[in-house]
Amino acid sequence: MLLTKKSEYALLSLISIAKSDTPKNVDVLSRELNIPKSFLAKIMQNLAKNDIVISHRGVNGGFVLKKPYDEITILEITTVAEEKIPSVFECSPSVNSCPSDLANACNLWPVLNNLQSRINVFLEELTLKDIAS
Repeated sequence: MLLTKKSEYALLSLISIAKSDTPKNVDVLSRELNIPKSFLAKIMQNLAKNDIVISHRGVNGGFVLKKPYDEITILEITTVAEEKIPSVFECSPSVNSCPSDLANACNLWPVLNNLQSRINVFLEELTLKDIAS
């Protein structure tokens, strides 16, 4: 599967944060987006750890984007959320690391690898601003 709930929730949260003039905390985001709080907290911690958001503590604390939303790519967000580059197939991205050692003889591998490359380029060109508009 290309994107899981982790990516969906990360994207929805980041869109909400991008549209806000003030930091948004997990409680607010959870209620606003109807996302389980504990699951969202883990996602937001991961986004903060990977420099997509900054976490501010305190009464008026919450999350803000670390850089402008037109500089944050969807590939960057989904890679952080999924903790790996999202892929559309389970084959290895490299012929040399094929688990079955049959990549050189596989008719599907070149087609699937080409598809994955195109998806990666598309997600790298698409920004948070593009989907937030």
